[in-house]
Amino acid sequence: MIKSLLCSLSFSYLFSLVTSQVLPLNPAGRQGAWQLLHASVGISAMHMQLLHNNKVIIFDRTDFGPSNLSLPSGLCRIDPSDIVLQTDCTAHSILYDISTNAFRPLMVQTDTWCSSGAVLPNGTLVQTGGYNDGDRNIRTFTPCTDEYCDWIEFPQSLLQRRWYASNQILPDGRIIIVGGRRQFNYEFYPQNIEGKSSSSSTDHIFGLNFLRETNDYQMENNLYPFLHLLPDGNLFIFANTRSILLDYNQNRVVKEFPQIPGGDPRNYPSSGSSVLLPLDDQNEAIEPEIMVCGGAPKGSFTQATQGNFIRATSTCGRLKVSHANPSWVMEDMPVPRVMGDMILLPSGDVLIINGAEMGTAGWELGRGPVTRPIIYRTSDDRPDWRFSVMSPSPRPRLYHSSATLLTDGRILVGGSNPHVFYNFTNVEFPTDLSLESFSPPYLSPEYDPIRPQILSLDEKIRYGKSFWLSFSVKDYLTASVLSVRIVAPSFTTHSFAMNQRMVVLKIVGVTTLLPPAPYAYGLSMVGPSTAAIAPPGYYLLFVLHAGIPSSGMWVKIE
Repeated sequence: MIKSLLCSLSFSYLFSLVTSQVLPLNPAGRQGAWQLLHASVGISAMHMQLLHNNKVIIFDRTDFGPSNLSLPSGLCRIDPSDIVLQTDCTAHSILYDISTNAFRPLMVQTDTWCSSGAVLPNGTLVQTGGYNDGDRNIRTFTPCTDEYCDWIEFPQSLLQRRWYASNQILPDGRIIIVGGRRQFNYEFYPQNIEGKSSSSSTDHIFGLNFLRETNDYQMENNLYPFLHLLPDGNLFIFANTRSILLDYNQNRVVKEFPQIPGGDPRNYPSSGSSVLLPLDDQNEAIEPEIMVCGGAPKGSFTQATQGNFIRATSTCGRLKVSHANPSWVMEDMPVPRVMGDMILLPSGDVLIINGAEMGTAGWELGRGPVTRPIIYRTSDDRPDWRFSVMSPSPRPRLYHSSATLLTDGRILVGGSNPHVFYNFTNVEFPTDLSLESFSPPYLSPEYDPIRPQILSLDEKIRYGKSFWLSFSVKDYLTASVLSVRIVAPSFTTHSFAMNQRMVVLKIVGVTTLLPPAPYAYGLSMVGPSTAAIAPPGYYLLFVLHAGIPSSGMWVKIE
C-alpha cells in the first residue's frame, strides 16, 4: 500500500480533499480540488495577509464608492478627501477566520489602493501607503482574541508617497519600503536607525538610481519590485528585466546580475511574479536561488490600451545569486501568464495561480483568464517533469486578485476587479467578491496513512539552538524521508507575495515515543542559523513525511 503511494507521488498527484469545519467535502481527481468558501464577502480581495491567530486580513481600495458589506453598528467612514464618496458606511476590509469560515468587517479610514505590507516580529501587520490621502499613511493591525481589534491609522507617517511599493522584513526587525510610482528611493519603518543621528528626516530617504534606470517611459514596468532578503543579509531587488544586490545599511549596490533573457518586463504593469526558493539550513553553505515567472512583452501595456492584447510571457528564470558568475536558467511554463501569483507550498514546490494569457495589469487590460494553477516541482532534476497542470477554477481571477497559504496547506484565493468601480453586469469579467480555496494534491485522503500530525512542539525557537517536537504518523517509513521546514506567510497583492520565505531546518535526532501515544515519534532540530536566514517573528512549521506535509503549527523565531 505505502509503496504504491510513493510511486504515485513520484509521478503525479492523486486527488484532494478540502478540509473545513463548516463546508461539505469536495473530493477531486489527480489535479487538486477547488472549494467555494463564500460567493461574496462584500469586498474584492486585492490584498491578503495570514496572521498568527489563523485569521486572514483582506482589504481592497476605498475610492470607488460603497462596497457590498456594511460597517457594523452604524459606523461610517467620513473622508472629505475621498474622490467618490465622502461619507461611506460600508467596509473595505474584512477579517476572515479559517477555522469557522466566518468573516467580519473592518474599517480603514483612507485609501489603501495598491499598497504594501509586512508583519513585525510581534505579529502586528504594518501596511504602508496607498493612494490620494492615504499614500503617506501607515496602518497597523494587531491580532486579538476578541472581536474588537481593528485598523489603527497613522497619517503622514511615511517620508514619501508609497503607491505600488514593495516591503521586506529585515534581520533587525525593521521593514524596508522600496519604490512606488515616481519614487526612486527607499525608507525604513521605524525610521530611526539605531546608532545614527540626523538633523533632518530627509536623511532617512535613500536614493536608488536603479529604480529610475528601470522605469520604461509611459509604461513603468518596475512597480512592485521583487524584494528578497538573502542569507548574507543583503537585499535582492528585481525590476523590469534587471536585478541588483543592495547593501541597504550602506546604501550601496554590491552587484548587478545579468538581465533575464528575452527582454520581457516582469514587473507591474507587465506583472510576472517571483519567489525565493526554499533555503536549506541543514548545511553550512546555503545557496539562495531566485525564480521569476511570467510577465508581458515590452509594449504590451500600450498595445492593450489600444485594444490589442499581446500574448503574455511563458518563461520562468532561475538564478543562483551566490555563484561567482551567476546566469539565468530558463524554462517554459505550459501556458503564458501575466498577473499570476507564486506561492511556496509546504512541500517546497511552487504554486502558480491566477492571471491571464494576454494583456497586462490595469483597468480592462487583461484577456484570456488562466484558470488552471500550475505546480512547479523545485527539486525535480528533469525539466520536462517539473510543471504539472491542476484543475481549473470556475472563476477567472484577473487584475486585483490575490492568494495566500493557509495553516492547513490549502491556498486561499480571492479578488479580481479589472474595473474602475465595482461592476457586476454587462462586462466580460465582472467584479468578483468571492473567496475560494485550492487544495493541492498532497491533501488527498489517499495520503492519510503517511501524513504526519504534530502533537506538541516548542513554540519559541532561538537561533542556532535545539528544540523538540512530537508527531504521529500511521505508516512510518524511515527517518530519511522526514523534513521540517518553517514558512513565513506572505503579504500578497499585485502578483507578488512579499516577505514569503521557507527555511528547511536541520534534524539532529529521531526517537520512537512510548505508549500511550500510538504511532508517535519525537524530533530534535536546530533553529535557523541567523536572522538573515529567517528574520524574527511568527512562522508556520510543517513536518513532511515522504513529501506529505502536516498541518502547520505556529512558532515564534527570536
